[in-house]
Amino acid sequence: MRAAFYDGYGSPDVLRVGDIPKPDLRPGEALMRVATSGINPSDVKRRAGWGGAAWPGHRIVAHCDGAGEVVAAADAVGQPWVGRRAWLWSVPGRTFLRPTIEYGTAAEWLAVPVANLAPLPDGVDYRVGACLGVPAITAHFAVFADGPVAGKTVLVQGGGGAVGELAVQMASAAGARVIATARSDARAAIARAGGAEHVIDTRAADADEAVLAACPDGIDRLIEVDFGANIDFDMRVIATGGMIVSYSSTSRPNPVIPYYALQRKAALIRLMSNYILSPQSIGAAVDHITTMLEAGSLHPTIAMDMPLAAIADAHRAQEKGMSGKIVLHCSE
Repeated sequence: MRAAFYDGYGSPDVLRVGDIPKPDLRPGEALMRVATSGINPSDVKRRAGWGGAAWPGHRIVAHCDGAGEVVAAADAVGQPWVGRRAWLWSVPGRTFLRPTIEYGTAAEWLAVPVANLAPLPDGVDYRVGACLGVPAITAHFAVFADGPVAGKTVLVQGGGGAVGELAVQMASAAGARVIATARSDARAAIARAGGAEHVIDTRAADADEAVLAACPDGIDRLIEVDFGANIDFDMRVIATGGMIVSYSSTSRPNPVIPYYALQRKAALIRLMSNYILSPQSIGAAVDHITTMLEAGSLHPTIAMDMPLAAIADAHRAQEKGMSGKIVLHCSE
């Protein structure tokens, strides 16, 4: 089968497209004909060897999110999925590892553990399905892990990003008053279209004052994309007893926090990783995402869709900070 893979960390130039063995099915797995593969920032970081990661010693087929049709099952566990459209949420590493290849979604076929499958409602484009996975499950947990948000004020940092856009849509649909931040006009437009009442440009010197002018009592729940870079800002705008939920701190991996300023507000900090959420949390997210897809109220912005052969260019575009998701087409 055709796939896009790399045999060592580096720039997008390490990516190759060629023929590799089709994955065999193991107990508890189903075979998906992959229609689309989505690119996440974590996919680009992993390909680059971010954080000084040691090479695992096997070929890696790129990407961990995608969508397609389930065509076969290894056993009775996966049989109910055969013939169904699905999207998948994935974790890197041994889940998709065969002896010499770690299989990802940038391929024509993928053997998927049944527990990693989620239904893609009829009428929802496969491209949309490829944009769910990591961003949608992260957004759901960040918004709802600490209870309902109806009537609360939620601020989404990076409201025009992959996670941020879906967090804005989820919080708005759940009855929250949503404020977002963005660093470009294009991303601000994405956040507004998703339901943000105000969009603040955090490049402005008075960005925190603009948030407090819109929400004098402060932010009840703050979804954070870059904890280290934004914690001083977050400290100023969080409400007394408010919750900061962070899923990344890329620019400052080892941040220093303003402890007493946060203590005086009795602020709560929750750090999360999509890759270690409980099955219960993932199940709740999948159910909620399915409901929103069926209602037509969850709609990630797709900036580009490209053929699998263009994966290196797609990674370059992702690294430049493309507004909206980039999707690859894997099956003809």
